[in-house]
Amino acid sequence: MTYRRRSRSKARTVSSAMLRVDDLEISVTRKTMRNMYLRIKPPTGKIEVTAPARISDAEIVGFVRERRSWIERQRKRVEEKAASPAFEWTDERKRAAQANIHAQLPALLERWVPVIGRRPTHITLRLMTSRWGSCTPKTGRIRLNLQLGLMDPRFLEYVLVHEMTHLWANGHGPEFQRRMGEYLPDWRVLRRDLNREMVW
Repeated sequence: MTYRRRSRSKARTVSSAMLRVDDLEISVTRKTMRNMYLRIKPPTGKIEVTAPARISDAEIVGFVRERRSWIERQRKRVEEKAASPAFEWTDERKRAAQANIHAQLPALLERWVPVIGRRPTHITLRLMTSRWGSCTPKTGRIRLNLQLGLMDPRFLEYVLVHEMTHLWANGHGPEFQRRMGEYLPDWRVLRRDLNREMVW
């Protein structure tokens, strides 16, 4: 479960430390990167922040405090998941998820390539634990979380459009948000609903 702003370059770890934010213990890793990530790691609900090397402790504290309600929601979900029967990726589930995504992709690409004006050079499916998809704009390659094949089709469409938008906009700044608003006016609602539906 991740609150993230995307960074594309290969990041190198500079330092690691623990930081106290009110009653929360935060694991902070500073890297040679431009943006900040906040993750809640199952099964314990550990809070991890990955930040640019130049970011101060005070800025990290502010970043975490601004997202306190999100952290609490995600940690509650982690607790609920830990108390419920564990989801396991069987070979059958993997095949079903892969087949489902492959069955949907042609129509989705036919619909969205003319709208977005860019086509991925390659789409791969992967088991991911902290993100729904990723994109490398320079190569046009997109990776999708295999779990999307077990979920409501609207989530696959949202993630595909999200990643295809990165073929224009590297990051989640104003240009990305403007384009997403044009393509999928309710994209923020879809993002919220998607992050509530994790099955791992």
